[in-house]
Amino acid sequence: MRPGDRCARLLSDVRRARPLVHHITNWVVTNVTANITLAVGASPVMAHAIEEVADMVGCADALVLNTGTLTLETVDAMIVAGRQANALGIPVILDPVGVGATPLRTSSVERILDEVRIAIVKGNPAEIGILGGAGGRIRGVDARSGADDPPGLARNVARMFGCISAITGKTDYVSDGHTTLKVDNGHEMLARVTGTGCMAASMIGAFAAVTKDRLWATAGALACYGIAAEIAAGISSGPGTFQAALLDAVYNLTSETISEKTCIAEAR
Repeated sequence: MRPGDRCARLLSDVRRARPLVHHITNWVVTNVTANITLAVGASPVMAHAIEEVADMVGCADALVLNTGTLTLETVDAMIVAGRQANALGIPVILDPVGVGATPLRTSSVERILDEVRIAIVKGNPAEIGILGGAGGRIRGVDARSGADDPPGLARNVARMFGCISAITGKTDYVSDGHTTLKVDNGHEMLARVTGTGCMAASMIGAFAAVTKDRLWATAGALACYGIAAEIAAGISSGPGTFQAALLDAVYNLTSETISEKTCIAEAR
């Protein structure tokens, strides 16, 4: 099956199933991540309280953990939710925002990876480089430098943690440790709006909820998101209109557009 047709089918599966994606996420982005989840055809819930996260996971089809605005209580809730997701066979997506920027972020991400079985880890080149021991530099939560060999890094991190690893950037790289895919959809305007990486993790959560093929769930979500960004950039005049246009573009994606515009190939 052609990559574009495969991605179009995954999007159709999301829209048909309307999976519930539970987020324990960055307080800065809860609105946009909820909206992108709705736009792609899934349902979002944002439940952070440790007293209810296990119950909420029991109703969900995927769990997205995002370390953008950490507290110790939030990390504890992530561990409780992640363990419950593992027990129920629900995929856990980790977005290690800002890992390496402070000792708290780094130790928290390490704890999550140690105590929860992660299905997919997604980050920018510096975040994944830090996790993989290849180095990287973070300023705040933004990457300032990353690995010289993104496909190799993606493979190594996937093998280290027994999960799918995704490095997002001008080209996205997604690996299961054996097969590595590169996704050449997207637009530079994504870097001009806060939360666009977090929104990508929500898209991945929605796709992972409807298939056991986590490699293609991740690559397919990133391709669809990137295509929507290309469309949105063509009709917007700046960051504000781009964000609104991005939501509309995701909502209005068609199988024909995805089949035509998807750029996924195997990376060497």
